[in-house]
Amino acid sequence: QVQLVESGGGLVQPGGSLRLSCAGSGFTAGLYSIGWFRQAPGKEREWVSSISSSDDSTYYERFVKGRFTISRDNAKNTVYLQMNSLKPEDTAVYYCAAREGSLPLEATPLSYLYDFWGQGTQVTVSS
Repeated sequence: QVQLVESGGGLVQPGGSLRLSCAGSGFTAGLYSIGWFRQAPGKEREWVSSISSSDDSTYYERFVKGRFTISRDNAKNTVYLQMNSLKPEDTAVYYCAAREGSLPLEATPLSYLYDFWGQGTQVTVSS
């Protein structure tokens, strides 16, 4: 049974940092493409970042590029999202999602292509 569990969210001041974790069980995370998505109140869920299963290529939504870093630790079956220079507009529930195999770059933001989802972790950026 595939499970994804996010953790690491919380309240942080603008300019601060958080590291989100997405721990997988029931599958080998290194064989899956993992995406991070977020959903703010009253808004649609949006893609944030992805890491490919094939070569660990990383992709970022343009508003987080340079501030967020996605990485994976296959030994721990975990994918991380390091978030620096956080802004109030980054406030949202963050979800990780998994899909077996690789995705082409243009497909990585498409949430319906991911088969498994975590329950989400709240990130609030506020002074």
